[in-house]
Amino acid sequence: MSFSIEHTDPINSQILATSEDKIQGFVREPFAEIAEKSGVPLETVLERIKGMLTAGTIRRVRQTLVASNLAEGALVAWQVSEEKLNDAFDWMFKNDPFSGHVVVRSTDQQTTGSVYRLWTTLKVPVGADMAAHCEVLMRHTGCTKFKLMPAKGIFALGVGHVRRKTIEPGDKSDEVAKMIRVGIVNLTAQEWDVLLALKRELTLDEVRLGLWTQRAAEAGVDLETFCRVAEDLNSRQVIGRFSTFLEHVKPTASGQRVTKFNALFHWRVPKGMEVAAGGEVGRHPILTHCYWREGGEDFANVNIMAVCHGTEKERVLAHKAAIDAHLVSAGIPCDYTNVFWGGRSEIKPSEISPKVHAEWMGRMG
Repeated sequence: MSFSIEHTDPINSQILATSEDKIQGFVREPFAEIAEKSGVPLETVLERIKGMLTAGTIRRVRQTLVASNLAEGALVAWQVSEEKLNDAFDWMFKNDPFSGHVVVRSTDQQTTGSVYRLWTTLKVPVGADMAAHCEVLMRHTGCTKFKLMPAKGIFALGVGHVRRKTIEPGDKSDEVAKMIRVGIVNLTAQEWDVLLALKRELTLDEVRLGLWTQRAAEAGVDLETFCRVAEDLNSRQVIGRFSTFLEHVKPTASGQRVTKFNALFHWRVPKGMEVAAGGEVGRHPILTHCYWREGGEDFANVNIMAVCHGTEKERVLAHKAAIDAHLVSAGIPCDYTNVFWGGRSEIKPSEISPKVHAEWMGRMG
């Protein structure tokens, strides 16, 4: 290969700064859009993305969905003994297609919630019982307790690790983040067919123009119908971004890492101020995620949670301190905060198919 496959290469960085999280919604020719927005010729964009995908720098390319509007979902914290922790991690990652992120977390000091070491994201189809699903997982993994924390509102959701390397502590957008309310969108059978074909990660051969033609055939419709249905779903806030996902936890073949530290921030703000607080926290572009979630007594009744990635722990904490200071300046009291650091981590797209879930519960339940 005659070019670099590292994310630090100037041309690759220029592409990734767009392709990670700047192609929002459904786009008929996403690679042409990446080329236009990044200023890199289309031929080079295709060549570099294929090269990085082959080398593992990019772990997957896919159209994301706003799964919180398609399925019941929650962040789940698990209590499990240290001797069973890694086995529980492995089992959930390998055997539960409905658990997306699987992360081992710890705190710098023993505090409220420190006993919860294993964290996952869970999606189950509408009508399925998340608690019943978790009970099945407990029987298979040896976990002794779980805490479900569904999102009440979303203030930030994007990746952009390469772009975020240049963000300084305290950098924020001019306007507060608007909250996306979580509400289930009901789909027809045809819409499900299009959605399931749309969301599957791309093969190497699909990194090209006209990639949706074969996906339309999979869904049993012509290309124009496929695009029209996808665009309608996009208008109903079901479609997320078209994205190249970097391998941001594990080192590449040459030993480089995109990020090293993954921090889950917790804040407790007064009841009634969750939307205002989330809007102020979510305007900081360093954050990949920001939600209104209720932590309950297990987590000192925190209600705003956000995720920040970085290569240096001190810099991640500097971003946190800047957000804390901004909350004070915005007149939002915060009488408790905490940081849960991510360790071992695996990520995969969450399954949301009702049929697949029924089959899984039949086998495992």
